[in-house]
Amino acid sequence: MTAFTILDDGASLEVEARVENGAVRIAPDTLRAALGWELRPEGLCRGDVCVPVRDPAALADASGISLAGFADALGRPLAIDADEHAAALGTPAASRGAALASLEAPDFTLPDLEGRLHSLSDHRGKKVLLIAYASW
Repeated sequence: MTAFTILDDGASLEVEARVENGAVRIAPDTLRAALGWELRPEGLCRGDVCVPVRDPAALADASGISLAGFADALGRPLAIDADEHAAALGTPAASRGAALASLEAPDFTLPDLEGRLHSLSDHRGKKVLLIAYASW
């Protein structure tokens, strides 16, 4: 077992995980404590909500629950860097689709060149031009 970082919904979670050949497995108790999900006979469940799992044996074995299988069962994209002991769980496609369909940008706050903070919500109802730059 080794320390492993999972990024989920803006939170950084430190968990104990088993990393072998690029695959990451987490103990069921750790998954429940960190992400709130547990594997039950009816599927992956959080509270009263359960997602059926087609092949529970492929998702979990004696060494734990597969992080990739967990993400796949929930329809969430996953990026894993096993060498760096880190993974990021993405937002489910249905949630991203609903956000795009609303045509409303999520709120954010950024500084201008003078350091004054501006939030997108301050400009609701107005036309706003956003210019983004990336060096890559």
